Amino acid sequence: MELFEHLSLGFGVAFTPINLLYCLVGCILGTLIGVLPGIGPVATIAMLLPATYALPPVSALIMLAGIYYGAQYGGSTTAILVNLPGESSSVVTCIDGYQMARKGRAGPALAAAGIGSFVAGCFGTLILAAFAPPLTELAFKFGPAEYFALMTLGLIGAVVLASGSLLKAIAMIVLGLLLGLVGTDVNSGVARFSFDIPELTDGLGFVVIAMGVFGYGEIISNLAQPEHEREVFTAKVTGLMPTKQDFKDMAPAMMRGTLLGSSLGILPGGGALLSAFAAYALEKKMKMKPGEVPFGQGNIRGVAAPESANNAGSQTSFIPLLTLGIPPNAVMALMVGAMTIHNIQPGPQVMTSNPELFWGLIASMWIGNAMLVILNLPLIGMWIKLLTVPYRYLFPAIVLFCAIGVYSTNNNNWDVWMVGLFGVVGYTFVKLGCEPAPLLLGFILGPMMEENLRRALLLSRGDWSVFVTRPISAGLLAVAVLMIVIVMLPAVKNKREEAFVEE
Repeated sequence: MELFEHLSLGFGVAFTPINLLYCLVGCILGTLIGVLPGIGPVATIAMLLPATYALPPVSALIMLAGIYYGAQYGGSTTAILVNLPGESSSVVTCIDGYQMARKGRAGPALAAAGIGSFVAGCFGTLILAAFAPPLTELAFKFGPAEYFALMTLGLIGAVVLASGSLLKAIAMIVLGLLLGLVGTDVNSGVARFSFDIPELTDGLGFVVIAMGVFGYGEIISNLAQPEHEREVFTAKVTGLMPTKQDFKDMAPAMMRGTLLGSSLGILPGGGALLSAFAAYALEKKMKMKPGEVPFGQGNIRGVAAPESANNAGSQTSFIPLLTLGIPPNAVMALMVGAMTIHNIQPGPQVMTSNPELFWGLIASMWIGNAMLVILNLPLIGMWIKLLTVPYRYLFPAIVLFCAIGVYSTNNNNWDVWMVGLFGVVGYTFVKLGCEPAPLLLGFILGPMMEENLRRALLLSRGDWSVFVTRPISAGLLAVAVLMIVIVMLPAVKNKREEAFVEE
């Protein structure tokens, strides 16, 4: 009963004209950057962070959330029509989605992605609304030792679930932790790693790193690609509605993808990408029906399941952020940045101190998912036209927007130069095959981990056993150790490498 009261409060907030407008703006922007290959939600949210200064906190977060799940949706459009994953989590959708488009079934493939995303998004939001209050109650039992253990688990989870090399993921986390140490130490007042540069005594700006590594880094790597790799599939999309048989095939796949995505989205570092890979792998293991199209040749289940999973995962990844204040992935780390900009401390107190923001954000996700379905199917023609715009015209506008945005945060040229420097760093990561998302998590969680470690040791008078004598802290550290042991097992290591290989 209490849940319905909370949701009615949330819908009251979300249905105000200004919040509906920003929800719409977020969904359209999200779909747009999902459609444009190479510009993901992390880069876009990083670019738009300075623009949220002038907005009310609820409207700003509703818009940024809309960008996130809108991008999961938009990425499927290019994956199906152009065989280019607009978003990393849409890589799997290319396999069968593009084959369906080549056979003249682009319409049903796009509809399957749209319906799957909507159903999964609604289910993920329902889980978020149901599980957030009890988890928030649990979070109030957390002291400094428990928070340190939880963040340690989060970083280890991000390493284990990151795609690619484990060693590179660890290196990214460590680099993020080191970058988080730059600046003046809160307790002693001593400047650390500032190299006598006055601008570094305040530390590195979160917006600067995020915009440089993700925004500029992605732009440089896209410009490095040859023009001919951007060929556009121009066949007309006709007959959007799937057949009765399509519905029979995709309904169970959608449910499996939704359940899998909802559970994996909560995990640190997992979110939408891992959910999509896991859902596709699960569908391939399911028994094929007589006469069913093989996977890799245009099976509708290969579109519906991963698209449902990545959307459900993107909704449930808000759970650790809103209840514990711990970002499980790079986008949620940016959301922490957005909340901090508006002087909101992410964590369990958000629900009690700012219920309008908490429940308004949750209610806006339902509205946003409905907007995506209503908006996107009629706009497919426009998105295809957009893909024909040469990238050389798009990128100067994006670079200029980034530079203006980052200059406006502190009104100094130093930040603009630093974004350029981190842009080169981001491009280097792309060339080395390093995934930069763990770096952002390390940068956000590093100072928080240090603060909680110091507090725990102060309260225990320097006794390190406090981390294993307190039950919740000991349990979280035990899970972290178990994750390391499991991922080191040869069988698991091989399976993990297989899971992230594109077919």
